[in-house]
Amino acid sequence: MAHINLLPWREELRKEKQQQFAVVAAGSAVLGGLLILLVHMQMEGLIDKQNNRNSFLQAEITELDEKIARIKTLEKTKSALLARMDIIQQLQRSRPQSVHLMDELVFTLPDGVHLQKISQKGTTLTVNGVAQSNARVSAYMRNIDDSGWMGQPKLDVIETKGKQDRARRDAEFVMRARQVTPTGKTGEEQS
Repeated sequence: MAHINLLPWREELRKEKQQQFAVVAAGSAVLGGLLILLVHMQMEGLIDKQNNRNSFLQAEITELDEKIARIKTLEKTKSALLARMDIIQQLQRSRPQSVHLMDELVFTLPDGVHLQKISQKGTTLTVNGVAQSNARVSAYMRNIDDSGWMGQPKLDVIETKGKQDRARRDAEFVMRARQVTPTGKTGEEQS
């Protein structure tokens, strides 16, 4: 029988398979590397896109913050202007009150009472005067109570002077009252 040597054939087949394996492994490595590079580039693109969005949003937020600061400044200015307008309107409404108050001081003053000093803080009036008797001071207080522009009279001090002459006994007094606005009247109706 003839001897057939199958070893070189098997070795060649093994070498071919090793070469194919090496080519496939190298191709897989190159393909895997390309795939990883492609995924990396895709992720970098997404990250760059998101960073651009973030910087755009940050710029918009900064612009809106500046607008909000301007709005707050305008609101403060508006509040200050409204407060000034309220004060001006109050002054406009109270302008005729001074005239009415002076007029009312004359009408409520009974005979035998003379005013020496009138001072006002806010709505509180302080009246210093001289009366011929305590009864005249009481009449003055009743007149103030009945007045539409003054009210709540309170007597602080009353002193009788002139004890030597019993016929002439003057009473010096200090009285407080409130300036009031008659109900149902507005600034336009008062003037």
